[in-house]
Amino acid sequence: MSQRRIVVKLGTSTLTAGTPNLSLPQMVELARQMATLHSEGKAVILVSSGAIAAGNEALGFPELPKFVPSKQMLAAVGQPRLMAIYAKLFGLYGKGVAQVLLTRRDLADRQRYLNAYNTLEALLTQPVIPIINENDTVATEEIRFGDNDNLSAMVANLVGADLLILLTDQPGLFTADPRSIPDAQLVREISTQSIPEKYWEAAGGSNTRLGTGGMVTKLQAADLARRSGSMVVIAQGTEANVLLRIAAGEEIGTRLLPVISTLEARKRYILSGRRSVGVVRIDEGAAKALRKGGSLLPVGVIGLEGNFKRGDTVRILDPSGNEIALGIANYSVEDMEKLRGRKTSEIEGLLGYTFGDRFVHHNNMIIM
Repeated sequence: MSQRRIVVKLGTSTLTAGTPNLSLPQMVELARQMATLHSEGKAVILVSSGAIAAGNEALGFPELPKFVPSKQMLAAVGQPRLMAIYAKLFGLYGKGVAQVLLTRRDLADRQRYLNAYNTLEALLTQPVIPIINENDTVATEEIRFGDNDNLSAMVANLVGADLLILLTDQPGLFTADPRSIPDAQLVREISTQSIPEKYWEAAGGSNTRLGTGGMVTKLQAADLARRSGSMVVIAQGTEANVLLRIAAGEEIGTRLLPVISTLEARKRYILSGRRSVGVVRIDEGAAKALRKGGSLLPVGVIGLEGNFKRGDTVRILDPSGNEIALGIANYSVEDMEKLRGRKTSEIEGLLGYTFGDRFVHHNNMIIM
């Protein structure tokens, strides 16, 4: 089984190997596996917890404070330390790293969603591993994901990941809490449309003082990701070569199969903006290019209607007025009034900036 895009989520308990401090041997081993996958041509994105743990370790706090600003302070101290460690470890294998900090609001707003999408798409063309964390230092309750499990599911949706791997301190999902019920059985696979209620009931909370998640948040994340078209695997982070073996198709931990394809998930997102008033009229050459799977360039645009913004869904009409596609606009109508009919090489000169050559990327388009 070959996976094109893989999102790996590392929880605090995995990064510390069950100790109060970050475990460098554990981290270097996981970095080695991700670097190997990257060298094999996989697009690897890491969603990493651990900033608060890194700050806690740096300042020598005996216990994690409960006061939210104190946690944000620890994240502010720990995040650059965590990234420095990752930069050094991935550098051992010739890989660079890039930091991306997100909040829920960044992915709920269509324009910010597009900004995050474009940033990650650009990073995936480079020899770097994007490392994502929640922006804990500024996030307030109403814009927080609350845990990096759900953040990883949103990232998997954002990039159209084939596979989301959630590593934890347990071998996977059990029929009951194995720490209190020794004969609890590992759940090997969930393929039903909905996750059975008995598994929700079996999922317990976190018992680590540094982490914020637990098996229930992993189920929540898995449920979201599989409805976005990603296969999800929950597995133990200390399992030998766990990432390489999962990516190779070995059945480790608990597998949750996708209920729709990533393409269908992308279509649903684009169609959610179907009521947009934006209309784009294109010439015959552009229409032919779109039907063959191409993107829409400014040179092919001959007319614009409506007051759409960057990130809005627009209707694309051929010269006869037939709606041939829906897509997410990479430029506002004001920008496109300056760009329509012009070459991509002129974009930066006309606007003073650029969001890329394409007005609508083929990845963000549905041919009707």
